[in-house]
Amino acid sequence: HSNIQGLTDLGLLSASLPGYLTLPSEKQADLQTYLEANTPKATLPDQVNYWSNYPKFYVSLMKSLYGDAAQKENDWGFEWLPKWDQAYDVIKYFNMMDKGDVTGYICQGFNPVASFPDKNKVVRSLSKLKYMVVIDPLVTETSTFWQNHGEMNDVRPEDIQTEVFRLPSSCFAEENGSIANSGRWLQWHWAAAEPPGEALHDGKILGRLFMRLRDLYRQEGGANPAPVLNMSWDYHDPLDPQPEEIAREANGKALRDIVDEQGRVMVKKGQQLSSFAQLKDDGSTSSYCWVYCGCW
Repeated sequence: HSNIQGLTDLGLLSASLPGYLTLPSEKQADLQTYLEANTPKATLPDQVNYWSNYPKFYVSLMKSLYGDAAQKENDWGFEWLPKWDQAYDVIKYFNMMDKGDVTGYICQGFNPVASFPDKNKVVRSLSKLKYMVVIDPLVTETSTFWQNHGEMNDVRPEDIQTEVFRLPSSCFAEENGSIANSGRWLQWHWAAAEPPGEALHDGKILGRLFMRLRDLYRQEGGANPAPVLNMSWDYHDPLDPQPEEIAREANGKALRDIVDEQGRVMVKKGQQLSSFAQLKDDGSTSSYCWVYCGCW
């Protein structure tokens, strides 16, 4: 995004899901309770109430995330979503890190040492981690927080336990993709060059991390493997999802023929949807971000 619009559209806040849906809380123990809490009822006759379609947005999101594994019988995978007890913004997260309650941190395209107040506390918090993974095209103050640079960063590297993994990524001019502006225009751009050296596109980095983690869950099990093992990852190359594939997922498609009230086929199975008005809550459509439905 060229501002914060893309972050909020795609639900990257701790208690959010894509399309301004809400992540279930601990108090919403089942799907019905969750949907009732988030689906407003009209209070006046003929009142415009588009959020009454919340169940359609939710089910289509879950079908995009989990594919055939998300069925009506398992509440479309509701149990696989994390349930929050409080909002975990970045300040809260670093407070937890400082207390030793967080042991690992993946930092993608972000530079908290230069962005947050109280730089010394941020560096102190990062110093208590077991590991940190930095995905960024540039060397940042965060990726080098453990280095002594005199008065600019007066630390003792020998006292810092954190193991830092730097995964150089590409910048916007080195990959295809879209940018969302504050008017929610989705503007597509094409790569002008390939990333240099060992740098990889973000999709290739995340694809390789995900596939490796899923293999480990399959081999060794874990405390809660279902969300990872059931995740839909149907890309031509699972190790390198392409921006065009991800954009098509956001747009959404018909998983079976969509018919109108007269039984006429409006969208054939497999076709891309042309509007979020076509989304359904019966598992026949998928779209991981309903506000982008119809864009591709």
